[in-house]
Amino acid sequence: MRVADNKTIIDEKINAACQKSGRNRNEITIVAVTKYVSVERATEAFEAGLYHLGENRDEGLLNKYTVLGDKPIWHYIGSLQTRKVKNIIDKVEYIHSLDRISLAEEIEKRATKPIKCLVQVNVSGEESKQGITPLETLSFIRNLDSFSNIQIAGLMTMAPLTEDENKLRACFKKLKELQKEVQAANMTHAPCMELSMGMSNDYTIAIEEGATMIRIGTALVGGES
Repeated sequence: MRVADNKTIIDEKINAACQKSGRNRNEITIVAVTKYVSVERATEAFEAGLYHLGENRDEGLLNKYTVLGDKPIWHYIGSLQTRKVKNIIDKVEYIHSLDRISLAEEIEKRATKPIKCLVQVNVSGEESKQGITPLETLSFIRNLDSFSNIQIAGLMTMAPLTEDENKLRACFKKLKELQKEVQAANMTHAPCMELSMGMSNDYTIAIEEGATMIRIGTALVGGES
C-alpha cells in the first residue's frame, strides 16, 4: 500500500483514540520509523505529510539525510553508542534514547546547539530492553542541569511485546506518572512535555494513556526492503 493510504487509516485510529480519551489530535506527533525501508520509501513518507522521520542507526540516517537533507525533522530513536554521536548530532532534532551520563557528556561536547533529548526509561524492567529504571529517572535528570546543550524534552519507553492490554496500559501509565514527577520539579532544563511511547501494535492505547509521540514503522511505511 501507498504510505498515504496507510497514513489515512492510522489517522482515523488516532482520531478515535483521541476522542475516546478526550484529547486533542494536535497533541499527537507521528514519528514515521523509516529504519527498515529504502530512501525512496522514506521520501514517499515525507511527501505524504509525515515530516517527522525516525532512524535507529547512524548509517541509515546519514544515507537518507544525503537525499532528504534537513527538510524532515529527524529523530534518533535507537540505542546510541557514544562514539556514533559525532556522526548524527548536527542532523537530528530529537534523540529518544538518552540513558547514561557518558552519552550526555558526548552530546554536550559535540552539539553546537541545544538538542531535544528524551530519557529512555525501562518501565517494564525487561532485561532485553535498555534504559534507566523508573526510580533513577528524577535524579538522573537533575544531574543534567549543567549541560547547556541538552534539553530534556520528555521521556521514552518501549512497552512489552504482548497483547495483554492491562500490561501495556500499566507501562504507559507509569511513564505518564514519571513525567508528572519531573514536571513538578520545575527544572529549567527539563520541561518534559513529550511522552514517546507506542508503536505499530499499541499506539492507540499509548495515546489513550498520554503519548505525544508515537513511533510507527511497519503499519505506516512497511517492513524491510
